Amino acid sequence: MERFLKFILLPLILTASLPGHGFCYSIINSPENATVLAGSDARFNCTVSVGWLILIWLFNGNPVLTVINPQGAIETSERFTSRNYTSSNGFTSELIIHNTQLSDSGKIECSTQQPNESSFAFLSVQVNGSLFIKNSTLTVTENKTVEIVCEALEWAPAPDIAWMTNDSLIDKSRYVTQQSQGSNGLHNALSILTLTPMDTEILTCLADIEALPNPQNATVTVIFVNSTMENDHIEDSRSTWVIVLAVVLSVVGIVLLIIIIAVVVRCCCLKKKGSTYENEIRKVSAEKKKDGNLGNRQRHGSENQGYIPEELWNTEEDPRIYSLPPRYPKFTVRAEDLHTSSASKVQPQKPTDYPINPKKIRNMTLV
Repeated sequence: MERFLKFILLPLILTASLPGHGFCYSIINSPENATVLAGSDARFNCTVSVGWLILIWLFNGNPVLTVINPQGAIETSERFTSRNYTSSNGFTSELIIHNTQLSDSGKIECSTQQPNESSFAFLSVQVNGSLFIKNSTLTVTENKTVEIVCEALEWAPAPDIAWMTNDSLIDKSRYVTQQSQGSNGLHNALSILTLTPMDTEILTCLADIEALPNPQNATVTVIFVNSTMENDHIEDSRSTWVIVLAVVLSVVGIVLLIIIIAVVVRCCCLKKKGSTYENEIRKVSAEKKKDGNLGNRQRHGSENQGYIPEELWNTEEDPRIYSLPPRYPKFTVRAEDLHTSSASKVQPQKPTDYPINPKKIRNMTLV
């Protein structure tokens, strides 16, 4: 594209440079220097007289835009555009550089390809950095000197630092400003203000560069406290802490008392419940023992001491059973007792040593 433009522009340039053909025009108004912030647009105006044929804009010696009469502007980059204004006095071309960067700083040239018919201007792109004070509020006691630090980071060029108090500028002898440049080409500034405040005041740190319409600022409020006020404040603080501590201890004591009472009541209830349970167990055990004795008595009854087992009388019939010594129960009758003197009574019976064998009866007495 550039080669094609050169082939088109070359005949026009040669034609315009030939004298004696009535192609004589000049630059009426030259472009002016511009200082802008990075990211914004830069504008340059160049006005030529009536009868002009060609106008070329150059950036650091390189053509970036060409305007031909009457075809108009030939734009080769989106960052470089133009606007045209025609009046009775001549033709004005406005070069617009979009989204300027720090590297765009340099020389802008307006040329009509006539001998000694070129005008120059310079573009300066500046960077608006950050500005801050670490503490937004500061408490100072009586007769105490403090240092307030204001930092400006990543500016281009390095900003001018100034201090104000209550809308009045502070003398430069009361603060010191140091500047340094980083590896990215941007500048840093550090300003330290030393003062002994006598009253509460608002301090403002200002940083300014040419491209800024208004200086950037950061503020800090210095609160002045005298000795009497400080002592009163300490006493008030102590009193407040004592009251708070007393309230807290009271609440804690009440809570602990409630917990202790609850634990004691709980233990008493558990002890009473356990004692009742043990009594019930004893009663149940006693009743079971009583019932067991009654059952045994119902099962066994009373023993009949006069009962003789049947097996003892059958020992003679069964040779396997050994004979036992004769047992004489209480009911034995001797011959002397059976013999009476009366003759009319029964005849004397043969004495016997065998025990009377009563009828086998087993008695059981149920209680």
